[in-house]
Amino acid sequence: MTLFQVIMLALIQGITEFLPISSSAHLILPSALLGWPDQGLAFDVAVHVGTLLAVVWFFRRDLITLAQSWTISCITRRSTPESRLGWCLILGTIPAGLAGLVFNDVIEAHLRSVLVIASTTILFGILLGAADRGGTRSKSISELDWRSALWIGIAQAVALIPGTSRSGITMTAALALGFDRVAAARFSFLLSIPIIFLSGAYKSIELMQLADVPWLEICLATAISAITAYLCIHSFLAFVNRIGMMPFVWYRLGLGMLLLGIVAFSA
Repeated sequence: MTLFQVIMLALIQGITEFLPISSSAHLILPSALLGWPDQGLAFDVAVHVGTLLAVVWFFRRDLITLAQSWTISCITRRSTPESRLGWCLILGTIPAGLAGLVFNDVIEAHLRSVLVIASTTILFGILLGAADRGGTRSKSISELDWRSALWIGIAQAVALIPGTSRSGITMTAALALGFDRVAAARFSFLLSIPIIFLSGAYKSIELMQLADVPWLEICLATAISAITAYLCIHSFLAFVNRIGMMPFVWYRLGLGMLLLGIVAFSA
C-alpha cells in the first residue's frame, strides 16, 4: 500500500471500529471502488493494536476499578456491582472466543464476499433500529446479570460474519434486553477489549513469521487508528442518548444498497 492508502484505511478503521456501522463494510469499499490492494496482515495487526490502545486508555479508570473489585471478589467471595461486571465481561467473551477458534477459517474462506457484507450490513442495521425503537431502555449497566452478558456475548460471536459490526450487534442485543443506550454502548466497548486483544494476539503470531515487516506503516496505522478510535468513543458516548441509533441505521441501509449496487454492476 502507498502511504496515502495506509493513512486513509487507518482513519476508516479507527472511525468505524466502535460505531455500529461495520468496519469490514467500509474497508471493502476502497478495494471495490478504487482497486486498492488488500491491506494485509501487518495493517490488520496495527489497527487492532491502535483501537485496543484507544479503548483501554478511555476506560482506564473503569478497568482498574473492575480489576481490583474482581480480584477482591475472588478472594473474599463477596460480590459488588463492579466485580459482577468483571465476571460478565469474562462470560461475554467466551462465545466469540470459541466461535473464532472453530469457524474463523470457514468465515475467511467463504463469507468475505461483497454480497455477504452488503446483506449483513442491511439486515443487522434493521435489527439495530428495531431494538432501539422497541427496547424499554430502562436498565443501567449496574443491572447487568450473567444471562444478559451471555446473550450479548453470543451476539458478539455472530459478528465474526463480515458486515455484521461487533459494536452494532452487541448494542442491538443490549437494547433488546432493555438496557439504555449508554449502558449498551459502554458494555459493548468494554466487551471489545478482550476480543480485540485475542484477535490482535492471534494475528501478531502470524506476523512474526514474516521476514519483511513494514514498521513505518505499522506505527503510522497504529497511531492514526488509536487517535480516531478514541475520539469516536468519546463522541459516541457523549451524544448517543441525544441522537439515538436511527442515523446509523439509515447509514447502514444506504451503505448496504451501495454495496449491492457494486455487486450488480460488476456481475
